[in-house]
Amino acid sequence: MPELPEVETIARGLAQRVSGDVIDSVWLGRKPEPLKSPALEIAAALEHSRIATVRRMGKHIVFDLEHNGVPAQAQWIVHLGMTGRLQVCEPQAEILKHTHAILKLASGRELRFVDPRRFGRLSVARGFDAGGIEPLEADLDRFLDLFRGRKTPIKSALLNQKLLRGVGNIYADESLFRVGIRPRRRASTITRDQLGKLLVSVKEVLREAIALGGSSISDYVDADGEAGFFQLQHRVYGREGEPCLVCKTPIKRIVIAGRSSHYCPKCQK
Repeated sequence: MPELPEVETIARGLAQRVSGDVIDSVWLGRKPEPLKSPALEIAAALEHSRIATVRRMGKHIVFDLEHNGVPAQAQWIVHLGMTGRLQVCEPQAEILKHTHAILKLASGRELRFVDPRRFGRLSVARGFDAGGIEPLEADLDRFLDLFRGRKTPIKSALLNQKLLRGVGNIYADESLFRVGIRPRRRASTITRDQLGKLLVSVKEVLREAIALGGSSISDYVDADGEAGFFQLQHRVYGREGEPCLVCKTPIKRIVIAGRSSHYCPKCQK
């Protein structure tokens, strides 16, 4: 599933390519799974709207809309799920099998939502709020409050979108490795100093990943169809059995709340 850096990369690319364009018409497929809002409601909100901005909120892509220069009441919200993609293409381009939405733009191009596994979601909302705090904007006091007294593993807490939005499996593992904290450690046992270092690590990892266009593990590509490169910088994620880049100890993989977690048993305590 695309995480914060991948979604940020896609949102920035879309903002450059479609901001200011007008949505002339909307086609929505018959599969019900991608539609979190009724099809008629989505079409009514989008048609004849101008795309003012495209931005990320957590793991969601938010399209802010306008009507005659006035902010629209509704926003278009896209969650990519596991395999969702937003493609800007020419109308003569082949329509892929798993295309669930086509927005015809006044510029002559089309914005298409393609999702083979249909875990992505399309909706409209007013004053959308993804919940949690934005990790790239969090200060130390707010970050400390997230984990105070929590007995859950720190990895689970980092993945809890109600606490911290946008961080997923890859970047939680990489952030914990850099500060030497095991993913199974209870959040409540981590000291203030360690949490301060973890906040710095989370921000560093996310910013580095954004700069490299995210991590292309399976089928992720950006708004231009290009793969990311941060997977080449992974120190623990996906490296089970390989030597730690610091101490040469084999990287271990464990499962926490159904999610794979990778760590170095020597460097992380």
